[in-house]
Amino acid sequence: MAHLELAWRASERGELLLGGTVGEPVESAVLLFRCDSPAIPTAFAQADPYVVNGLVTNWRVEPWNTIVGDEAANPLHPDHNAR
Repeated sequence: MAHLELAWRASERGELLLGGTVGEPVESAVLLFRCDSPAIPTAFAQADPYVVNGLVTNWRVEPWNTIVGDEAANPLHPDHNAR
């Protein structure tokens, strides 16, 4: 429950956009943060009870350069005039 409390607090601050498990049965999880620095998701992981208590033994923070969609950080639109 402490893991979910931490996640929901990060979500309420606007840092954590989505989080959930991957696979059936669960083999991993993905958490999507919106932030300018890897320090925010790193601090989340270091405080996460799953990490602190050894349930999660391996994690990493990777940048995601979004280019398509309304929320894309760096939108790239095709040139509709070039044919």
